[in-house]
Amino acid sequence: MLSKLQYISQGNTVQEQLHNIQHALDQGCDWIQMRFKNGTSEETFALAESVKKICHQYDANFIVNDNVSLAKIIDAEGVHLGLNDMPISKAREILGTDKIIGGTANTLEEVISQTKNGCDYIGLGPLRFTNTKANLSPILGMEGYQNIMNELKKYNTSIPIYAIGGINLNDIEMLLATGIYGVASSSLITQSSIEDELIIQLNEKLYGTVII
Repeated sequence: MLSKLQYISQGNTVQEQLHNIQHALDQGCDWIQMRFKNGTSEETFALAESVKKICHQYDANFIVNDNVSLAKIIDAEGVHLGLNDMPISKAREILGTDKIIGGTANTLEEVISQTKNGCDYIGLGPLRFTNTKANLSPILGMEGYQNIMNELKKYNTSIPIYAIGGINLNDIEMLLATGIYGVASSSLITQSSIEDELIIQLNEKLYGTVII
């Protein structure tokens, strides 16, 4: 079963990335998506190697954002691909059937297309404005999630949908009520001053109990 809480890493340096990832793992996250846009190829590879080792120690899933070649080389659990990245079908050929491939979507049509292309889960968003990502897609809002999830029922699909983009702790119940599977969070976890309590609270809301 896929974890319902995914941490998308933040940090402008390898050291910042490792610090934030380590802390997220320490506090109960068991799925790390490594997103490192500012590093050189050498820095990104070194970071990926370190993150894989750390995630292995915590028995946590480790996926790479965008970079299929890197995910293949270091044997990560998978990759997350944006709409303008490598096609999911091509990534599946490279990584094989046993790897996790996630896809981004912003509309119902994109959710259907990504599902047909064979991804394992979809990151649907953004809920609201966020500084985390450049070239942000149109804001969905809670109503947008509800409309898309309602329409998805007509297609009889059970693919896990993760909400993403500017999510707060108080959004979780309403998001779950729309039918989404989980949340992918970056700034919420990285910037929280009560991170230890926050991840416990997130897991409580997502699972209905504390995940230890």
